[in-house]
Amino acid sequence: MTRPIAGTPSLLRAINDRAALMVLLERGPLTRPELGALTGLSKPTASQLLARLQEAGLVVLDGIREGLPGRTAELYRINPRAAHVAALDVTPARIAVAVADVTGAVVAEHRLATPGRTGGDVVERVRAALAGACGPAGLDPTELSRVVVGIGGAVDPSTGRLGYAAHIPGWHIPDLIGTLRDGIGVPIDVENDVNLVAQAERSRGSARGHQDYVLLWADEGIGAALVIGGRLHRGATGGAGEVGYMPVVGAPTARDVGRRANHGFQALSGGPAVLALLRAHGVRGSTASGAVRTAVAVAGRGGPDGESAREALRDLAGRLALGLAAITAVVDPEIVVLSGGVLLAGGEVLRETVERELHALTIPRPRVLLSTLEGNPVLAGALDLALGAVREELFGAVNKSPSTH
Repeated sequence: MTRPIAGTPSLLRAINDRAALMVLLERGPLTRPELGALTGLSKPTASQLLARLQEAGLVVLDGIREGLPGRTAELYRINPRAAHVAALDVTPARIAVAVADVTGAVVAEHRLATPGRTGGDVVERVRAALAGACGPAGLDPTELSRVVVGIGGAVDPSTGRLGYAAHIPGWHIPDLIGTLRDGIGVPIDVENDVNLVAQAERSRGSARGHQDYVLLWADEGIGAALVIGGRLHRGATGGAGEVGYMPVVGAPTARDVGRRANHGFQALSGGPAVLALLRAHGVRGSTASGAVRTAVAVAGRGGPDGESAREALRDLAGRLALGLAAITAVVDPEIVVLSGGVLLAGGEVLRETVERELHALTIPRPRVLLSTLEGNPVLAGALDLALGAVREELFGAVNKSPSTH
């Protein structure tokens, strides 16, 4: 297969095709003159390009636009059936699935309950989850162009095994990604769930336009994602951002209590610790996020109850800022994004307090922002990664036939 050479017609066609497809993706449906105006292509070139993309199955007619001067204009759009991708969000209790077409439109969702499963065939579990989503959409899982799995752990590239995920049984098998790929029959990636949230924040959330940022996730578990120079930093073993294990002042270390015991930042600021902290201040809740939400509501009142709730939130913010200070000192991010049930339940009250406490501890003073994502952010990030890979492959494939000179 001959690659396009700089300045050749093949390269110019590839550049034009990609530009047109991206414009149609972002602005379509469009008429031929509109596409030409947005891409700077002449009418004959735009016509040839659209014919080429229609033949490749990437562009389809989308009706006509009437009421314009001259003859009726045909509308063109990206063919949504050119490719489909799937995203999975795996927790101990369930697997959530979303399937999207190449335009990013979600065409199906499914939730497979996995309560009390201590193992079993992970390939069968993933296949069942995908089938549950694909079936109603009229798809077979083998027709998917890519699948991205988000999970609370990290695949070590040197071993292929999932680490940092003892709480999710059955996934700790040799060559996890290869096993899933061969068993399902489509390209599959496995990514840390908090990393996927950071991806979604960059494409559609609070981190849009930023190249260096930290995302802190706090719910039952606590974790982080690091984006440095516009690239997600995973580390040598895939475990960058597993800050729950990070030693912090006020919490036992692995040396004190053993690696399998509760220690580090998780012991200080994870869900059970948050519940205990708030209960010590008289604030109750069945979950950490629920207790924080109650604390925020009570903090707005006067009297001793309000003061106790405000003190509880200050203590919680101080704990979170302590861990963030260590991360900030090393990474020096532009911004810190707060996400996860506990932090979102705290809203602006907790955000402002965390920012104030962090700035009191560090020389760098990054802005601290709340996540603005809606829905399931892990699925959103997984779809972003899957769609990015598939579009790169599809949009660059139109001109990959052997060229003649």
